Amino acid sequence: MTNSKPTKDRIFAQQMAPGDFAFDDNVAGVFEDMINRSVPGYGTIINMIGVLAQRYSQTDSKLFDLGCSLGGATFAMASKLEKKNCSIEALDNSEAMVSRLKKRVASDPAMDAVINCHCSDILTFPIENASVVVLNFTLQFIPMADRIALLEKIYGGMRPGAILIISEKIVFPDETLNQLFIEMYHSFKESMGYSKLEISQKRTALENVLIPESLDSHRSRLNDIGFHSFDAWFQCFNFASMVAFK
Repeated sequence: MTNSKPTKDRIFAQQMAPGDFAFDDNVAGVFEDMINRSVPGYGTIINMIGVLAQRYSQTDSKLFDLGCSLGGATFAMASKLEKKNCSIEALDNSEAMVSRLKKRVASDPAMDAVINCHCSDILTFPIENASVVVLNFTLQFIPMADRIALLEKIYGGMRPGAILIISEKIVFPDETLNQLFIEMYHSFKESMGYSKLEISQKRTALENVLIPESLDSHRSRLNDIGFHSFDAWFQCFNFASMVAFK
């Protein structure tokens, strides 16, 4: 479902005026390369979201990919549904992302039969009859004041036994570890071909847009809402993917 040679991400390669990061047409055009070179273990996370969906998707239910971008998690789940009469609701508030996703879905009749694409705000989109809900590097872009309401809405729309998967950039209470993992992550990005200028400029652009939290903060909030059996199933440096059950 992906191009054999994604367009290379060079958005921050030249000196540029400060500004917040946005999922515009420029980002959408290089997103596949950007995400794979920016998130350690991204391919593993996507593949295992498919495996988790295969195990926990319930017959005649819906699966939600909230903040789907180009549909990495969407396609991973769709390939594992095994005739359960499920649909996948893939939504993002970036028209540039959704328009590309719609073209990819329409080009594959098997995917087109189960995936519904929406350009919509996840804060207002209805969640119902859900057996699997995915927030794959999405919650970190939601304003802090709106996160509890979003998660409560998701919980209310999930079936008993349903699964919530959240992948996020995280912070650590121990400042020594936090700094270590940040430095290791920057080394990872350099090993993936990003220059120090690109790393610095993107970090500045994301500073007011991407607000990470600790694993304990995620755990406490989800427990308060009613989720149980929460923990991180994947972590590399300051990136983690977590799972919780209703």
